[in-house]
Amino acid sequence: MSHDALIRPLREWLIEQALGEPDIVVLFETMCHRLAAIGVPVSRARLIWQTLHPLFRAETVVWNKGESAVLEQFRHQDNSTEAWSRSPLKFVIENRLDLFRRQLAGPNEMLDFPILQELKDDGFTDYLIVSTMMSNLRSADDRSKDGPSGILVTWASDRQTGFSSDDLDALQRVQRVFALACKTVIQARISSNIATTYLGERAAHSVLAGQIRRGDGEHTRAVVWYADMRDSTMLAEAMPAEAYFSMLNSYFEATAGPVVDHGGEVLDFIGDAVLGMFPYEDVDGLPEAARCANAALDETLARARETNGEREKLGLDRFKFGVGLNVGELKFGNIGIPQRLSFSVIGHTVNEVARIESMTKFLQQPVLSGAGLARLNPERWRSVGEHKLDGVLDLVELFAFQAS
Repeated sequence: MSHDALIRPLREWLIEQALGEPDIVVLFETMCHRLAAIGVPVSRARLIWQTLHPLFRAETVVWNKGESAVLEQFRHQDNSTEAWSRSPLKFVIENRLDLFRRQLAGPNEMLDFPILQELKDDGFTDYLIVSTMMSNLRSADDRSKDGPSGILVTWASDRQTGFSSDDLDALQRVQRVFALACKTVIQARISSNIATTYLGERAAHSVLAGQIRRGDGEHTRAVVWYADMRDSTMLAEAMPAEAYFSMLNSYFEATAGPVVDHGGEVLDFIGDAVLGMFPYEDVDGLPEAARCANAALDETLARARETNGEREKLGLDRFKFGVGLNVGELKFGNIGIPQRLSFSVIGHTVNEVARIESMTKFLQQPVLSGAGLARLNPERWRSVGEHKLDGVLDLVELFAFQAS
């Protein structure tokens, strides 16, 4: 039975979706349901695309009949697994195929990939991959290859006779319009990934929302975090570049990773310094921001001990650092010149936190804070007296962190 008349409304709906901002999981799930409703016997489907993300090389939406669709992500190292090397998806990509079909039962049965036997064992009778290339959706893994990347959709049926010729025609006709809707969503996801990676979550949201003029920004309150590696100039000159960058990334994992893991945000990497913050709306939110900052400090010190211990076993240099914290109001927004802007934070609180960190070496303490943070959790902080900070008129009482 031809699906021509029934496919037309689905294609029109997909065009409407392409003009909007649909959620890609909901979009794919709804399309699967609509295809099943017009008689195309789909009972399992996967939507796969390559992405630009520091952790993930590809994303997929997984749909099974009777279940809600879910989003899954594949890490960069996953493309070296045996499962991927023996996958029909890899075969389709490498051979630039638009269509791949395997019947899993009957006289034309062909089970030349391990996943096909698994699908047959699960009761499926037909398997189809439809690929649509897009010239400007390119991932980091795809740059060394000629040609575009795009989306792949896999379909499986558990109907005894599998897909008919009309079913196959319907799935292929829907694919190109569906790809247009996907392209809109995937480009937005990639833009968000890149902006968040390089600017941080809050700055990325502000920039993508249109705050792109010099001076655009807002005032916010935050616990401000400033970590700086010691002896970095000497190490950079003495070590081979690759060894130094490896150490630097290990140090950042210890001093920046916990900020993000505990609800804060890394605003900038200033050379080998980490500028972060734990924002809060009003005074009622300050205790929670302080708790998150203290938890991040515990994890930073623990990670540094562990990482330096591993480096020492390998005969590598240890890294040393100090962390300064401060509490107060700051301006968060665009600074620079019209042709080249940076989303950053400025203000007295930021200037002072860098001065506090500079005292960690002088006082032989890995972490120091002003009174604004320390007095919220006095059991975690010990006064080390009042000290003169560069550029600060009055003496400032500093507190050393008591790791848990």
